[in-house]
Amino acid sequence: MKKAYFNWSSGKDSCLALYKSLKEGTYTISKLVTTVNTDFHRVSMHGLKTILLEKQAASIGIPLLQVGLQGNISMKAYELKMNELLSELKSDGYQYGFFGDIYLEDLRAYREQKLVEFGVKAVFPLWKQDPKTLMSEFLKAGFKAVTVCVNAKYLDSSFCGRLVDESFINDLPANVDIAGENGEFHTFVFDGPIFKAPVTFEIGEKVLRTYHPSGDDDDCFSKDTSWDNSFWYCDLLPI
Repeated sequence: MKKAYFNWSSGKDSCLALYKSLKEGTYTISKLVTTVNTDFHRVSMHGLKTILLEKQAASIGIPLLQVGLQGNISMKAYELKMNELLSELKSDGYQYGFFGDIYLEDLRAYREQKLVEFGVKAVFPLWKQDPKTLMSEFLKAGFKAVTVCVNAKYLDSSFCGRLVDESFINDLPANVDIAGENGEFHTFVFDGPIFKAPVTFEIGEKVLRTYHPSGDDDDCFSKDTSWDNSFWYCDLLPI
């Protein structure tokens, strides 16, 4: 079997890609790897409390590796951290790294370039599949997810903290990708066919956070103002 790790976001694309890969049975996926913000103890980008991430991984039954990153980490420091991680994974015998990306060509190219430097091959189980079909497959399989972060440029606060179902999909504006592939929304999956038991939680407060470039040329945002920088987050509280 081919030893692999999964670049785990805790969201729907990761879950569906893992589900399909486990069913196929070609690879032995024996580690979930997630970057977390050490300033707030939350999953990077998604804003999910790490305790819920840990409960999720425990229910799935695959060991979780949390990679701690400071909230204001520079691109240079980020890549150094990722290089250290890849070196360790390669030393541990991992030959493949899985991702849940669907169609962003530049992101795929970046991931492949970084992994190949360490002799690791990137695998994309959802690549170029129709987002509408993927969302239908996700729901029909019995997965349950809630939105934890939405891009305020595209979606208002009513979409944050909402169950992802047919009603949610039907309410999405026309300019929003049905799978949120462009970062329009991020999710936390709390139940489904790869879970031993549901992860329980309560819906907490919603907060709008706006980020600004640091002015540091080495920062991942730098002085580029083209990035979307305002997001609604819904805090999920473990039970």
